[in-house]
Order: sequence, then C-alpha cells, then structure tokens
Amino acid sequence: MSALFPGFEKRRIKTSGATINLELGGEGPPVLLLHGYPQTHALWHKVAAQLARDYTLVCPDLRGYGDSSKPKGAPDHSNYSKRAMALDMVEAMESLGYIAFHVVGHDRGGRVGHRLARDHGRRVRSLTVLDISPTLKVFQSVGTPLARAFYHWFFLIQEAPLPERLLRGNETFYVLGRIGRGLSKLKHFDKRALAEYVRCFKDPRTIHGSCEDYRAAATIDLVHDRKDLKKKITMPVLALWARQSPVGALFDCLADWREVARDVRGRALQCGHFIPEEKPDELVAELRRFWKGL
Repeated sequence: MSALFPGFEKRRIKTSGATINLELGGEGPPVLLLHGYPQTHALWHKVAAQLARDYTLVCPDLRGYGDSSKPKGAPDHSNYSKRAMALDMVEAMESLGYIAFHVVGHDRGGRVGHRLARDHGRRVRSLTVLDISPTLKVFQSVGTPLARAFYHWFFLIQEAPLPERLLRGNETFYVLGRIGRGLSKLKHFDKRALAEYVRCFKDPRTIHGSCEDYRAAATIDLVHDRKDLKKKITMPVLALWARQSPVGALFDCLADWREVARDVRGRALQCGHFIPEEKPDELVAELRRFWKGL
C-alpha cells in the first residue's frame, strides 16, 4: 500500500473488539476517513495526498474488511453492528491521541460515521456522508426500483452460509462487477486499488464479515436507529451524493439527513457512487470549504 499512500505510516491498533489496520499521515486537525463496500482504506488514496497537507488523516479498514480483524458473526450480529464498528474507531483514534476529530464516511463507512456521531457526539467535530441516506430510511423506502438497485443488500443478509458460499470462487468477478456497475465502469479506478480490493475480498473471512455488516444493518442497527428517532445529532453534517448513482435517483439526501441531524448542507456531484475515486479534486474542495466554515 505504500505506493498508494506515500509518506504515510501503517499501524495496527488493538481495540476492545478487533484489531484495526490503518494508514496514518499528514499534519493538522485529525480526520477519520471510513471506506465502503466492497473496498478498503485504499478508497482514499486519491484524496489523501491533498488533504494531508493541512490535516492528519487516519484511514482504517473497518472491522471485517481489508486487513483488519474479521471475527465470526454473533447470532444477533451485534459484533458487526455500527455501534461496535464505531467503537473500534473511537478506541483507535484515542490510542493515537485524538479525542475529537472530523469524520468522513463513504457508503458503509458513512453508516459507521452516523452511529459514531450518535454514540460519541462530543468526539465528532463534523460528519460528512458520501452517497448514502440513513439506513432506516433505506429500509422504509423498499420498492421495486430500490430492490433492483440495492439487490446486494437483500442477498448479503440471507442466513449464513448461503451468500458466503455463492461468493466463494467468484470474488474477482463480483468485486469488479460491484465497482464497475455504474456509468463510469472502471475507468476512474487505479489498477493497484482494484487489485487490493480483490485481494482482501478473496479472504473468506472478509466475505463473511461484510455479510455480517449487512445482516447487522437489517436487524440490530435498525433497533438502535429507531431508539434514536426523536434525537437529532448536533454537529454540522455535509451530505454529498452522486447524480449517476441509485442514491441520487431514489432519495432526497438533504431532506433525509435533515430528519436525523440539525445542521445539514450538501449537494450532488456529477459522478457515480464512488465519489473519492471518481471526483477526488471536487471532494477535497468540498471538504476544505466545509471545514473552513466551522
């Protein structure tokens, strides 16, 4: 990974529930960057060099992904709840000496960031979510268009080991198909990053861990989210979404995030789902503008 994150330092940090692999680099206020599915921290390689000029960046692999630990899922999926995954991040950041920090989450990472803001609001200076609406809103919006676009949500939550066995042996086809499904196909993606996503997904534990992430989203995460319905998060939220993604077509992201947060701003970007790799310069500009105004 050194070629994708020049000047960064690799760390492995043991939390109370996992061992988290991460890249650390830059200088300035701390920023936690959380990747999505089916990727790793390599998602951030195009924005890291630019942001590291003014910010300290922590780019971890979420529990169940990349080179972080991948425990077997609990019967109630609680060890892959966004609450558990958010706690990993709080403990990792604290071990690095960062008590309060900005959070940026793409896809699944945005869902971890949302829970982190819920459970550890005093630590989160700001939250940026990339191309998602809140998990509860997604499940409340299920219909034919959403089921077609979000088919993997309903495939991956099936009882183990069905999806795990079907994905084994088809990892390259599946990962490149998921990433290249949009209008941009694979033209915006560095071959080294794609190779990293495939390498990690070929670990059967990653397949299981990522399925557990989705199973938790359809069960215990909804319990937690429903309990918080009447309580809005208070830190500033930036919501950016992609015009060419299903999220941009199916959701009103600003309205959705304003249901759960007091201070929300944002806009659509002219790209597909993988904003950090498709529009890195535009994303960096949006983040700098957002943080400068806080």
